[in-house]
Order: sequence, then C-alpha cells, then structure tokens
Amino acid sequence: MRNKSKNRLLAMVEGALMVALTVVLDLLPLPSWPQGGSITVAMIPIIYYSYRRGAKWGLLAGLIHAAVQMMHGWYAPPAGTIGATIMCVLLDYVLAFALLGAADVIAKLFGQKLRLAGYAVGALAVTLIRFVCSFLSGVLLWGSYAPEGMNVWVYSFTYNASYMIPNAVLTAVLIVVLCIAVDPATLRPMKRAK
Repeated sequence: MRNKSKNRLLAMVEGALMVALTVVLDLLPLPSWPQGGSITVAMIPIIYYSYRRGAKWGLLAGLIHAAVQMMHGWYAPPAGTIGATIMCVLLDYVLAFALLGAADVIAKLFGQKLRLAGYAVGALAVTLIRFVCSFLSGVLLWGSYAPEGMNVWVYSFTYNASYMIPNAVLTAVLIVVLCIAVDPATLRPMKRAK
C-alpha cells in the first residue's frame, strides 16, 4: 500500500512539473498567428508524460494544461452566447489540450519493437486531433474572421493547418529525439528493443 501511495504522489509531482514546463515552453518567442495559434514545443511535456505514466495520467495533465491555457489567454468567441462559449471551452481548450495525454494509447499499438515509431505516430495523432478541434472551432465559432468572400471551411483549414502541421512535425521529431535520449519508462537512454 505504501508503494502505491508513493508512486501516485510521484506521478502527481511529475505531472505538475510537466504542466509547469508547458507554460515555460509556451513563453518561447516562436512565431504566432494574429487570431491565435503559434508554432510551439509546449505539447511535448504532456505527450512525454503520457508515454511515461500512461493515458490516464496524461489526460489529467492535459486537462490541467487546458485550464492553465484558459487562465493565460482566454478569448471569448465573437458570438458571445452561452452555447458558443461552451463550444469554445470544449474545442479550443478542454478537448484540444486534454487529448494530448492520450498519445500513449496510440503508441502502445506499435508494441515494444516499434516503440519509437509508436512515439512518433502517437505525437502526430494527438496533434492531428488538436488540429481537428481548432478546425471545427474555426468553422463553428471564429468564421467571422474569414476574409470576405472566402469559404469558412477553407479559411479555417488553411489558417489552422498553417501552424498545426509544422507543430505536428516538430513535436513528432522532438519527441522521438527526447525518448531516445531519455526513455520514458526508465528515465535512462533508450536501449534497442530485442
């Protein structure tokens, strides 16, 4: 029982540190877009934590990260209705950031021998989910920012893809480099799978 409590406490401390690291990484002076969104490496700690502690802990850290994101930069949707506000909270924050913690579910599908590929695909998949959340939010809530005469679906897709595709590639590459340097399971350099 004592080991279980100790492991839980350690997981909570690690999660808090990973969320704090996302805040610090989000402060890096990387390119940002005028209506929100930026190139960022801030997703990496939550994804790495998911690989280290599993999806349950990863989702919890992602949810806390979403709350911190809302405290640091909440933007109310142009419609201003209760429904639009709820959709904004869900799509732009809760789902977009909490689901980063599900990367481990996807990575595990690749097994031990292909774990580096699993880490990369897991990171790509959850950043793609975040892109879908941003895309839907752009269509449903932020369409008024589309240039006159431009289809809102095309606008949302191109706007969000312009920063989320680079984020997905950057995150996948850096997560693999990080996992080679520091294996999530052992916190030691990764050994080759046998």
